[in-house]
Amino acid sequence: MLACFVYLLHLFTTCMNPDKPVSFDNTAVAFASKSDVELKKMYLLFATMNNNTLVNTGSSLVQKALKWHLPVKFLIKPTIFQQFCGGETLPECNTAIQKLGAAHIGTILDYSVEGENNENSFDRTCKEILATIEKANTSPHIPFSVFKVTGVGDSTLLQKIQDRESLSAAEEKAYKRVVDRVNSICQRAHAYGVKVFVDAEESWFQETIDQLTYDMMAAYNKEKAIVYNTYQLYRHDRLEVLERDYNTALANGYHLGAKLVRGAYLEKEARVAQEKGYANPINPSKEATDQLFNEALTFCVVRLDRIAICAGTHNEESCYFLMDLMAKHQVDKADERIYFAQLYGMSDNLSYNLAHAGYNVAKYVPYGPVEAVLPYLLRRAAENTAIAGQSSREFNLVKKEIARRKLKVA
Repeated sequence: MLACFVYLLHLFTTCMNPDKPVSFDNTAVAFASKSDVELKKMYLLFATMNNNTLVNTGSSLVQKALKWHLPVKFLIKPTIFQQFCGGETLPECNTAIQKLGAAHIGTILDYSVEGENNENSFDRTCKEILATIEKANTSPHIPFSVFKVTGVGDSTLLQKIQDRESLSAAEEKAYKRVVDRVNSICQRAHAYGVKVFVDAEESWFQETIDQLTYDMMAAYNKEKAIVYNTYQLYRHDRLEVLERDYNTALANGYHLGAKLVRGAYLEKEARVAQEKGYANPINPSKEATDQLFNEALTFCVVRLDRIAICAGTHNEESCYFLMDLMAKHQVDKADERIYFAQLYGMSDNLSYNLAHAGYNVAKYVPYGPVEAVLPYLLRRAAENTAIAGQSSREFNLVKKEIARRKLKVA
């Protein structure tokens, strides 16, 4: 009864404030694809993730269980894995791809297995990324593929190149294999017209990744943006880098693909900077990051003749800001040069409502064997508790939709 009252009160206040072009509180749209049983599972999962103690204890127990080879997969796969991953294999992802596609939401297949850091592992990962591009070529619901350069090459080698250290003959050959793998991915993407994101990573080898990505853009972005670099706007220099990259692309006759995110390595970056005694590359506050993110969006939207962007964000205000920019500059909602993106299993209130309103939206859909994807899943659980209010927000939205459905039945 109380939940129904809260829902009615919220509905009334929403109706009294119709200024926003899209309501991210519309749970009827956000959870239209979820059955009552699925909603109840989400309710229990986010209720658990809303408890820091349970998350920390559970993560520790799961890691120990896997270390001791205890059978925990049967617990993980139907719960946290099913919430945040599309499946263990590409074919298993078909259900998620079709359900998202039915809501006009694209899928970004993200092979989330963390490699063993050897040549065989790098080759296997490259082969899997190529398979995601092949699958995208046969589906209207997969607009992007994505990969990390450290999935196809050794991070130590990437760092040595950034530090301008001399490489041995064996290292030179190893790096050539890295370049060949990256080129094979981008070449296949270009051949099929499938856009591909190169994910951002740690700052101490990001310049190597950047340069490699620029080379791929110069080769494959002549007609339109196929290859996208990723800009982590929690780094205070990234807007300057974005501006520089645009000017370089303009001077050399290719299009810039830019995936804009806030960032994923904040604590690690700060810790390493302190340990090694150099200035922290991270913005001094969240407010500074938010401002830089909005400035980057503005920079890109007024230059769509040469830039295509994907705004990877779970921040409602950033989504509203980009929608306002598009309206101000008379950019069509369905313009393929602008996408919104969120992680699978999170922020459905953003993804589904944006897609319902006609904007281009895609979800990062991780996949891979449960045991191999576990590090990703544990980070998702930790991030949901660490990001201010994220688990509470997800939990309250699910609770609100359950109340709405009960009220509708009544």
